[in-house]
Amino acid sequence: MYNEIAANKRNSWILVVVVSAVLLLLGYLIGEYWGIGYGGVVIALVVAVIASLFAYYSGDRMVLTISRARRIEKKDYPRLFNIVEELTIASGVPMPRIYVIDDTAPNAFATGRDPEHAAVAITTGLLQKLSRDELQGVMAHELSHIGNRDILFAMMVGILVGSIVMISDFFLRSVFWGGGRRKKSGKGGGNAILMVLALLLAILAPLFAKLLQLAVSRQREYLADASAAKLTRYPEGLASALEKIANDKEVLEVANRATQHLYIVNPIKPFEKRAKNLFSTHPPIGERVARLRSM
Repeated sequence: MYNEIAANKRNSWILVVVVSAVLLLLGYLIGEYWGIGYGGVVIALVVAVIASLFAYYSGDRMVLTISRARRIEKKDYPRLFNIVEELTIASGVPMPRIYVIDDTAPNAFATGRDPEHAAVAITTGLLQKLSRDELQGVMAHELSHIGNRDILFAMMVGILVGSIVMISDFFLRSVFWGGGRRKKSGKGGGNAILMVLALLLAILAPLFAKLLQLAVSRQREYLADASAAKLTRYPEGLASALEKIANDKEVLEVANRATQHLYIVNPIKPFEKRAKNLFSTHPPIGERVARLRSM
């Protein structure tokens, strides 16, 4: 269990470093093409910082609003509050705000910028269809995301990927519409090579960055599973819950491409039209269950 946690943390940070390197390399090549050198790197960093600040202070409210989640009190769902209170005491994580999504499809997610400003959202279907041990496993998983700072980590990676996509799109449009200012130099061959490299990276970087983001997401799910098992000392509760959620045929209408990676199980079912051409944001349920039961 402890080896799983250490390996997943290490792999996640390696992937973030790679995504950051792609962003900086893209900024550098575009800066060279435009004749501003390292100014391209500065622009890439400025875009990332501005987007990060906006998401840092407003991201959780946007996610909860999009998901149509409503905040609840202990008197509304005492069993749920008792479970979360027990787990916060055991884990040392502050009590998060608790929200409910009125939907019969079982699922849950955590959001926020840090443990002191975190929230968990649970569908009514999850509360109705899981036993206490299973619900405890799911809540332990979400609190592990909070305790491991996955909510901030995922947001940071998402901002880096979004910045790569934004800069790539702007550069490609400027080139194809003749708005790009090429570097003035007598080295025509060098400029041609530089242009080809910049164009290739601008086209491939968003896809590569998205694949890395999904890899980070999968690593953090494994990490939260392992942390939840460590917290509850009962891996079977979460394993059983994952199977129930994955096998449930109800469709979670409020989920979309922007929020699907937040949920404990991908809420977009394979048979839905919106599932076409989507990359996997979660590890295979069978693999997650097998890892939990091996603990």
